[in-house]
Amino acid sequence: MANTPYIQANSGGRLHDATEPCISPLDRGFLYGDAVYEVWRTYHGVLFAFREHWARLLRSAEALHLPLPFSEDELFEQLRATAARFRSVTGWGGDLYLRLQLTRGGGPIGLDPGLATAPSWVILVKSLESAPLPSGRRGLRLSVARQLHRNPMQALDPAWKTGNYLNNLLCLHEARKRGADEVVILNTAGSVAEAAVCNIAFVADGIVHTPATACGILHGITRGLLVERIARDAGFAVVEREIRPEEFARFDECFLTSTTRDIAEVEAIDETVFRLGRDTAAARLKTAFAAYAARYAEERVHYRL
Repeated sequence: MANTPYIQANSGGRLHDATEPCISPLDRGFLYGDAVYEVWRTYHGVLFAFREHWARLLRSAEALHLPLPFSEDELFEQLRATAARFRSVTGWGGDLYLRLQLTRGGGPIGLDPGLATAPSWVILVKSLESAPLPSGRRGLRLSVARQLHRNPMQALDPAWKTGNYLNNLLCLHEARKRGADEVVILNTAGSVAEAAVCNIAFVADGIVHTPATACGILHGITRGLLVERIARDAGFAVVEREIRPEEFARFDECFLTSTTRDIAEVEAIDETVFRLGRDTAAARLKTAFAAYAARYAEERVHYRL
């Protein structure tokens, strides 16, 4: 534990070291994955896309019929207090990772949601630092999951950001056993859905192709900003459609999008190799995203943490 970086916790308003126990063993998030969550990050010390993540949190909670115990402003103040304590304890002045987990709460053991007494929540804050690629590598290596598929929208919709991540975890475990950094998960129709913790996109002839939300994916905040604003402003057209694994070889580039990674270039998916470098569309989009995040931070100093 001595080498574990410090993580600040806020459980229901109580600030403490995240290694301290704070969740009841009867909590439904622990017992059943009966929970939703959101992850934010800062750019230049400013909480990024706070309202977009808040809106998705509302949608996820509504889908699970899970009441929120705080307002938008109250949540921001708790995020601010947790970040301030983290900086005070660690002296960290860089950017932050912030995670909220909201569960239905505790109560008697049983699946009936009506057994829950009241929602519970925990915020975690830690430093955000880029994970280095293995030596000699310039991009991520992915592998397609063969044993499992993305759970269908008609069962547990991937658009809901719930505390149940077993599907993603097992698919990622399979890919990691083959030496990959991340996984490409297919839906039950055999088309590309997403990675374990990222959305995925491809580039061919200067056009960005990404699975449509109807393919059964998380409605990623970074993906949404890219599709709706950043790609267009950078001069790229975006096509949202069904993508089959047989198409991989026709694409020039591949990249992942997520809150913590923003845009991360992919070196290969199994045997298919993609183009990397400073002159790629992915590199230009990453630069455009960084410029957008910098403008966002300048214009929203009230979200500074």
